[in-house]
Amino acid sequence: MLTLTDAPIDPRAVEAAVAWPGAGAVLSFLGVTRDNFEGEAVVGLSYEAYPELCLPVMQAIADEVAAQWPGARLAMVHRIGSLGIGEASVVISVATPHRGDAYAASRYAIDALKARLPVWKKEHRKDGSHWKENAESPVRTGEGDCP
Repeated sequence: MLTLTDAPIDPRAVEAAVAWPGAGAVLSFLGVTRDNFEGEAVVGLSYEAYPELCLPVMQAIADEVAAQWPGARLAMVHRIGSLGIGEASVVISVATPHRGDAYAASRYAIDALKARLPVWKKEHRKDGSHWKENAESPVRTGEGDCP
C-alpha cells in the first residue's frame, strides 16, 4: 500500500497491509496536524501533490527499506487536500522480524518521504496561509529526489 488519498487515513488498514506471520514488530507512525507552529496558532493544513511522481518515489523508498532491512514490509499513505487539527497527514507502517529494524526502517521512511516526495504543505493561520518547507528532514539525497 503506497498511495495518496483525499480521504481520512485508517491507520489499522495501513498496518494490515504490512502484517505477516514472520513479523515480530509492527510499527506505525502518524504525522498529525497540530494547532501551532513556532508560537503561531494553526487552524488547518492543506496539501498538494504531483501524483505521477509521488508513486514512483514511494516505491523507491519501499525498495530501499526492503534492501536495507531484510524481511521488512512497508506501507505509506499520504493525505492531500484540506486537513483539520488532529487529522493524520501521513501514516507509515512497517513490519519486520525484530523491533529495532522496525524503528530504524520507519525513521528512514518518514525522513526520506519528507525530503523526496513531491507534496507541498500550506499552513493555515488566522492571519493567512503560508507554504511550508520540510526543512527538518535530514534526508536530502538519493535517486528520485525532488527539489
